[in-house]
Amino acid sequence: MSRYEEVKVQGYDEFCNAVSERRGKDIFAYFSGNKDEKGVSWCPDCVRAEPVVRGELPHLPEGSVFIYCQVGERPYWKDSSNEFKKTLKLSGVPTLLRYGTPQKLVEEECFKSDLVRMMFTED
Repeated sequence: MSRYEEVKVQGYDEFCNAVSERRGKDIFAYFSGNKDEKGVSWCPDCVRAEPVVRGELPHLPEGSVFIYCQVGERPYWKDSSNEFKKTLKLSGVPTLLRYGTPQKLVEEECFKSDLVRMMFTED
C-alpha cells in the first residue's frame, strides 16, 4: 500500500474535482504542459523536472495526495486568461505546490531535488 495517493488529471475542471473529492487531505499538485502521444511534454522544463519530482515522491507525507495535472496545449497555456493563471495564480510550468498554502516551486526550482524534498517533508 502506497503512503500517498497519486491522481492524474487533465485540465482545470478535473483538477478542481480531484481537489474537492479529497478535501481535508494534504494535497500536493504538480502542473505540467500536455504530453504528446510519445509521452513528451511541449514544455522542456517540465520534461526536465518530472523525474526530479517523481524521485522525491517517497518523501510525501503519509496519507497525502499527489495530483499530476496536465494544463493543456501550449496555445491555451500561453493565454493569460486561462483558469490556471487567473484562478490558481500559476505563472509558469512546471509548478509544484502544496495546495491551500503559499508554498510553491516554479520552473527551474522544480529541478532541485532538495527544494522538492523540503516541500514534501516540511510541516
